[in-house]
Amino acid sequence: MRLQPFNFFLTGIVLFVLSACGSSDKKTTSQTASSGTPAGPAGMAGAKQPPMAVDIFVVNPTLINERIEISGSLMANETTEIHPEISGRLVQLNVAEGKFVSKGALLAKIYDGDLQGQLRKLQVQLEIAKTNEERSAQLLKIQGISKADYDASALNVNNIKADIEITRANITKTEIRAPFSGKLGLKYISPGAFVTPSTVVTTISEVNKLKLQFSVPEKYGSEIKNGQVVSFTLNGSEKTFSANVIATETSIGEDTRSLTVRALVKNTDPALIPGTFANVKMILGNNPNAIMIPNGAVIPQGRKKQVFVFKSNKALPMEITTGVRDSANVQVLSGLFPGDTLITSGLLFLRPGSDVTLSKMGK
Repeated sequence: MRLQPFNFFLTGIVLFVLSACGSSDKKTTSQTASSGTPAGPAGMAGAKQPPMAVDIFVVNPTLINERIEISGSLMANETTEIHPEISGRLVQLNVAEGKFVSKGALLAKIYDGDLQGQLRKLQVQLEIAKTNEERSAQLLKIQGISKADYDASALNVNNIKADIEITRANITKTEIRAPFSGKLGLKYISPGAFVTPSTVVTTISEVNKLKLQFSVPEKYGSEIKNGQVVSFTLNGSEKTFSANVIATETSIGEDTRSLTVRALVKNTDPALIPGTFANVKMILGNNPNAIMIPNGAVIPQGRKKQVFVFKSNKALPMEITTGVRDSANVQVLSGLFPGDTLITSGLLFLRPGSDVTLSKMGK
């Protein structure tokens, strides 16, 4: 019976706490209903963000020299492997490695003793056939033989003459001569070797005239003209060389999407060796109405490129195509026009239609 007053006291405390909690919940619910926005951090997320301050760049026409730098390689004006035309044993070899030879110089000789014997035999047969043909002609005049018999004698003479020409041609094929004036390469055989038409004797290159071969992207293909001057440099050399365009390929390469160009090198220098890598520079002409924008304003979008244009306090995306570039600017070929206002800052935070305000204008 002594615990009864304490129980009443404890019950009173519990009822007071529950009453206080209920009052707090009602107050919170009342605040939420009156404001229409959830209280705390969740409510802050729904607040409207202020416009972003951005830098801009006004697009204006600019005079530029369109330059491109591409890689190329030097090649001899003419170059070929030297092969024999017929099979046989090599009896003479006059290949002086690295030396210059004139067109028609004898480089090697294949054994032709059998062909020379066959030629002498045919020459004897020809003399006899001519004698028989003359006798047949005299007999034909007195009608001693028929016209058919005389024709057979004349045909025999012509056949032997044709065989002699064939034999002489085969003898000529035993002589391996330089097809043009040039510098010989390394020799790959020795005297006494048995050679066939697939055997490489040596190589020859016309190195007093060199060509420069390179490829330009297809968008510049229409700018390449015969006679156009290009300059190039070589690795390890500070000299600048020049060449004149002499020809282009008839079509754009499907794999590389580029046009192959050949130019004739003007200079002669020991550093100019066929096969050397060259760094080619071309000036494609002056463009007084080029649109140049800062490199940092361009946003890559896969294979496409995009910029943001400022219009009516909004950031509007615009797809562009680009051309030549330098260390700071890039040419825009399509997508922008003079007078457009380009956004140059905060690009990573912009979304199509974002509200923006001007901060400062770029130069």
